[in-house]
Amino acid sequence: MKKIRNLRIFKRDEDGAVTVDWVVLTAAVVGLAAGGVAEMMGASSKLSGDIKNEVSGVSVSGVNR
Repeated sequence: MKKIRNLRIFKRDEDGAVTVDWVVLTAAVVGLAAGGVAEMMGASSKLSGDIKNEVSGVSVSGVNR
């Protein structure tokens, strides 16, 4: 009977389930943040290249060197 009682107590214990939920949610947030950072890095790299191309073709007159 002691084994059955222990099995019932184990079945009702939900502490581990809450921990697993938090681990899964944290992993999802970290994954989404990493994806967002990667996307922003690619877009900013393209933007800086476009700005470089536009600025390199501009000549400025009246500058004494």
